This record gives sequence, C-alpha cells and structure tokens, in this order.
Amino acid sequence: MSQFVVEGGRCLQGTIRPKGSKNEALQVICAALLTDRPVVLKNVPDIVDVRALLELLSTLGVDVTRTSSDAYRLDASDAALTGVDPHRLKTLMGTLRGSLMIVGPLVARFGEAYLCKPGGDKIGRRRIDVHLQGLEQLGVRFTYESADDLYTAKLKASCADRSVILEEASVTATANVLMTAARLRAKTTIYNAACEPHVQQLCQLLSRMGARIEGMGSNLLTVHGRDSLEGAEHELLPDLIEVGSFIGLAAITRSSLTIEGVHMSQLRPVLHGFQKLGIEPQIQGDDLFVDAQPDYRAARCADGSLVTLSDGIWPSFPADLLSVALVVATRISGNVLVHQRMFEGRLFFVDQLLSMGAQIVLCDPHRALVMGLGHTPRLKATSMSSPDIRAGIALLLAALAAEGTSIINGIHQIDRGYERIDERLNALGASIVRRV
Repeated sequence: MSQFVVEGGRCLQGTIRPKGSKNEALQVICAALLTDRPVVLKNVPDIVDVRALLELLSTLGVDVTRTSSDAYRLDASDAALTGVDPHRLKTLMGTLRGSLMIVGPLVARFGEAYLCKPGGDKIGRRRIDVHLQGLEQLGVRFTYESADDLYTAKLKASCADRSVILEEASVTATANVLMTAARLRAKTTIYNAACEPHVQQLCQLLSRMGARIEGMGSNLLTVHGRDSLEGAEHELLPDLIEVGSFIGLAAITRSSLTIEGVHMSQLRPVLHGFQKLGIEPQIQGDDLFVDAQPDYRAARCADGSLVTLSDGIWPSFPADLLSVALVVATRISGNVLVHQRMFEGRLFFVDQLLSMGAQIVLCDPHRALVMGLGHTPRLKATSMSSPDIRAGIALLLAALAAEGTSIINGIHQIDRGYERIDERLNALGASIVRRV
C-alpha cells in the first residue's frame, strides 16, 4: 500500500495555483456523451477519479485524446451500448460515484443505459434514489436485475413538457437530470436544483452545445432541450476545494502563501467559513494571500456563545471542506462546534487526530466539538490512514503541522482528488516522501 512519510513542523512559503475542479470535471466529461461532435475540455485535473471516468467512456466507444497536460478532446460519435459488456461497465462504475452521471446522457441519446451501485468515498449512506426519481419524472423506466445487481434504464419516447421535483438538492442528480433534459425535444422545469458553481458551469457547456437554459445559478432551472446537440469547448473553473485546502494549509502551518487564480466569484462561502476560525486571507485581484500569524482565534456569536461551522447546500460552506476546517480548528485559540449535516460517516476520522493530541469531543456522527490548542503545543506525529479524499487531505495538513515524522497510509484516496499534491507542497518547503 502506498504511503506518505511527512516531516512536520516546517514553515512553508511561496505561491501555488489550484488545478481544475474535480467535481466539475466529472460532470462535463459525462456531457460529451450527449453529442456525436467533439467536446474539448481544458484545465482538467490529472487525478485518479478523472482517469477512471475517461476509461469508462473509452469502454463505451468514446475516442479520448489528450491534447495537452490538462486538456482533452472527447469524440463520442462512435459511442454505443451495443456490444458493451454490462459487467465490465459495472466494474468500472464501481470505482467512483461520478459514474452515475453517464446514465442521463446515455439514456437521452440512445434510449437506454445501465446503472449499478457506484463507488466513491465511504462516508455514510449515499442513496441513488434521487437520481432514479428524477430521471423517472423524465420518462425513464428502471428495471432491476437482482442476479446481476444492475438496473436497466429505458426512455419512453415523449415530447411532452415535464416538471421534475428533486427530493434533495443533489449536485450529481441535478447534473443527470440537466443532461437528460438537454437532449429531449421538450421543456423541462427542475425544482430544488443544486446551484453550485460546477452545476452552473455544466449549464454553460450545455448552452454552448445548443440547449437553452433559464435560471442558471438558482434552484429553479428551465431547460429547452434539443434532439441533437453540437460540440463545444469548455474551460473548467479552479477547484474551490483545493483553494480552501490551501487556505487551511497556510493557517495550520503558520505559513505565508499566495494562492493564484482562485476565481473570487465562487469563493465567498468558503472565505465566510474560514472567518469563523479567525482566518481572513487578503484578496489581491484574483489571488488570495494568507499571511503567517502566530495564532488564530475562533469567532464568537453575538451573544458570546460558541460559534458553529456547518455545511449545507450552496451557498453554504461546502461539505467537502469541513474535514479541512475541523483539522485547522485543532490549532486555533478557542472552541468551535463542527456540524457535518450531510454525511453521517465523515467525522469518524477524528479518532486519528485524537492520537495526535487534538482536543475533540465527537458528540454524535454529525457533530464534533473542537477545543483548539492555540499556537502551543503542537500536534504530535503519528501513523494514520486516509479513509476518503477529504479526510485524507485533512490528515496531511495535520501531519504537516505536527512535530516529528508521520506516516499516512491509503494515499490513493488523496490522489483521487488532488493532482501531485506531494510535489506541489514540497515546492513550498514541505517534506513529503511518497512510498509505493
């Protein structure tokens, strides 16, 4: 098993640029299945999950051409389900949750698709019901084959206008319904849609491909679809989760870092969350500068009570950054209640922080009271294992702030979401050795 050997306690310095958005990449790659014309994607991160999804598309007959280190040309003109082994698809789909988003494009273009239980982070129960229900409202019918543990999806031909009400504002379910609706010659109204920046980006791509979408950035979308779509070029936004991770890195290691090209318009909820931890980066155009401070102090509510940092649907603080924020809170002055609303298994990595000397009370699967250590003493080095992408980067930040040498196992989880993170942080003065 691969691992990082991390020498902690170093002060970092320099400039780092975030890669393209992981969550956006998984959506727009799937959108290439909607058309027989080439789709060119730029600023694509070179991470494990993206490579796995591109392999899945190749299995479906998509011609995947890497035109530069961060750009791809996807040509789905020869894509088809005919002749594709559904069990091979099942294996590939089982490696990442983003594979769910091939279902909408396939069923919209070819009238059928396969669906199996997707892979991804083990962070608690993650239902697929909202996907099934959303697509069913568009005329898709699912048949479950228990022997194969597979759903077969078939689209009933219809040009009638439809309304879709999503049970929850799921990003991936919104993407699935959006892409399906874009390829149907009808008007689709989507209620309770997710409105994260990467969903807005998907809307922009679908618009360039020929669909007409009203309400971008809101939870009410109206899609005027077409029975054929064009090719398009699309550039991904910088990954706001990487940006937030680097803000946390600077704070927990007491370092001065400049984060370049952050695309400020999507960062306000992130900055608001870190302000609760006493961290206020300076905005310099489209860059962020985090100055080194000896200590950070948790904010207080107006009545003097404990501040709560919680996640939620956009524009709340992103769920994917809560693990990072929790680790940073261990080294500030003051107490913070961290409330993970969305996933009941995402806080269970705190037991590894306890072994490093962090002061945390896990109140229940969703809430943790973090009692910050202040600028002294430091966390203690230890051996730990990454349970998921976001806990993995959080543990790496803890190791970088700790006194001594830590070992992090299971770093394939970190590689799923962060491109060459060891090399990029070493360029800032970190000491991270990758052992394979």
